[in-house]
Amino acid sequence: MPNTPIRTNHVRETGSNPHAQLARGRFTGSGLTVTHNQRMAQTNQRRALMSEELHDHDRGLSYDLPTLHRRKMIRLLAGVSLVPVVGCSSEEPETAGSSPSSASSSAASSGTSEASCETIPDETAGPYPGDGSNGVNVLKESGVVRSDITSSFGSASGTAEGVALTITLTVTEAASGCGTPKEGAAVYLWQCDRDGNYSLYSEGVTEENYLRGVQETDSKGQVTFTSVFPGCYPGRWPHIHFEVYGSLDDATNATSITATSQLAFPKDVCDTVYASDGYDQSVQNLGRLSLESDMIFSDGYEQQMAAVEGSVDKGYTATLTVPV
Repeated sequence: MPNTPIRTNHVRETGSNPHAQLARGRFTGSGLTVTHNQRMAQTNQRRALMSEELHDHDRGLSYDLPTLHRRKMIRLLAGVSLVPVVGCSSEEPETAGSSPSSASSSAASSGTSEASCETIPDETAGPYPGDGSNGVNVLKESGVVRSDITSSFGSASGTAEGVALTITLTVTEAASGCGTPKEGAAVYLWQCDRDGNYSLYSEGVTEENYLRGVQETDSKGQVTFTSVFPGCYPGRWPHIHFEVYGSLDDATNATSITATSQLAFPKDVCDTVYASDGYDQSVQNLGRLSLESDMIFSDGYEQQMAAVEGSVDKGYTATLTVPV
């Protein structure tokens, strides 16, 4: 295009700040002749000034969302139909002109690893832990380190009845992206029986200690317990309690708890199990509950929902990854 002169009209500008004038897209002077190339240069300069004055909090939702914590995003955005963004990366979007070295520096200054993942939610141990925090301490009893927890040990001899259930927890290092198994840790697991009773505490089973046990994690970070499917008692969604300790010694001495949490069961599996013999009361109790109204899982249960497979006749397996 030829460099054709363009004559502008006189524009009255209030204020003498050239940055403000340029940002508003105005030109001062009467009868000022500006070439096309000069005007393009002024336009580019105006855009640059406006970009420099744009603060982070003015960049909008698309800039802010990646910096939000995942669980806060779920609670904050669920009501405005933005749940699909939960899977977004927590990293800041790469801007033009950024380099790999600058991105690495940013990650280092934040004090977090790009490979890190979220730890298992910390939950209450409830009123029947048996770890010494509320009365009796079964962790110091000889025989508590075991895989099959369906029967009592020591001087007790009772056995819990119900649909067979094998529970496998995989304890991992959250700081390394949940991919590194935590070998040599210990897990104390306890649950209610088919009738919703807890050994050591509930009437009729205070002398029993079944459905409680401790296991040390193997090279895969795993512990496995043989148990029965828990019943559903009034006010709580079907669940299993567990505590993670740094070592077997820590667990048997009831010290240095690394994490305390709970495992939840899918509704369809609960419905199937509770339709079998012995779980009659659980059907009615479950019908009054939902995960969204449960006192523990109402704030989110994605990380605590077990993957469950099997059948009533052959038994079920429940697996869960536990980042700590």
